[in-house]
Amino acid sequence: MKKDFIKLTSTAVPLPIENIDTDQIIPARFLKATSRDGFGENLFRDWRFDNAGQPKADFVLNNKRYSGQILVGGRNFGCGSSREHAAWAIYDAGFRVVVSSFFADIFKGNALNNFLLPVQVSEEFLQEILSATIDNPATELAIDLATQTIELVGAGKSENFAIDGYKKMCLLNGFDDIDYLLSLKDKIEAYEERAIKF
Repeated sequence: MKKDFIKLTSTAVPLPIENIDTDQIIPARFLKATSRDGFGENLFRDWRFDNAGQPKADFVLNNKRYSGQILVGGRNFGCGSSREHAAWAIYDAGFRVVVSSFFADIFKGNALNNFLLPVQVSEEFLQEILSATIDNPATELAIDLATQTIELVGAGKSENFAIDGYKKMCLLNGFDDIDYLLSLKDKIEAYEERAIKF
């Protein structure tokens, strides 16, 4: 698993649907496993496949014209239940970034905890991105975490996005919460030594 995130330039998969909830992202019947692996194959399962298990030709993830490491969804992405598996499924399917004009708070936290970057843009910019990617699957987006910018490549348009400072530092370094604490091991031990002397 590649944990760190600094910059990414990639084509995108457009999914212009509002209020995509976590049960649509990964249906509850697939939550039996405790490992993070293997959830990607059931990402948007009920939208991707019919009752016979055959791919639906009109769903974007089954359209070979669209690919990339960026998923662009409609407003209010990740609403519904708090299942962390939703972030696991998106990451396991090969996405590193989800773009929307609004994210449910719990999904945003789960995404950041699992090295999936949620990039929130204005509604106007989201619609520009969706239009561009739908019209031309070769359209690229460039995300720079250090400067907190997302650019519609070739269009001369970009926006800044917000991210918690601690989570930004963790993503840039590929740290989860335990990795971060381990990175402070020397400082913690030095503090303990000073504390013992007093």
